[in-house]
Amino acid sequence: MGQLDEATFTALMARPCPACGNARLELRSMLDQWIPVMVADVAGDPRWIHDGEKFVDGTYRITCASCRHDMFASDDCPRCHAPGALPAALAAPTRVKVPKACPTCRAKELVVIAMVPSMTMATAGAGGKHTPRELAELGDDGCHVVSVTCDDCGEIASCGTACPVCGAAGPLRARP
Repeated sequence: MGQLDEATFTALMARPCPACGNARLELRSMLDQWIPVMVADVAGDPRWIHDGEKFVDGTYRITCASCRHDMFASDDCPRCHAPGALPAALAAPTRVKVPKACPTCRAKELVVIAMVPSMTMATAGAGGKHTPRELAELGDDGCHVVSVTCDDCGEIASCGTACPVCGAAGPLRARP
């Protein structure tokens, strides 16, 4: 699990801000995203590919949308728990370069899986699903490529055993 477990997340989301009573909450998370690319440029709409457990696992901040009180905050990497690694990771470029074509078959249409910083607005106690909004796009600092695949050849690039978010040495902890 991430620094925030599901029981604590559920409890935080069930109540309004303890500082001002506002029920609107802003959640910051690192989430998995599927991104189609052509010649290394985004070539369609990215799709979020996380489930509820991975959403909780990637959440690093829950803030009151009104008074900005942090109800939960962690600067540890949400993927591997490297202490204090998140601020640098959000400001750093990806370590995996997206090629313009598959090195084997030369296909120009590829798929990128990336860990993307996101923001989600939610109402405490309301439950339900909310759609995250990306805070960085492919090529921006903070958007970290996990892997690049070709439909015909499979995986052609990846972060290997290093953490895709902060680059800390593996092995990575298990994710839900």
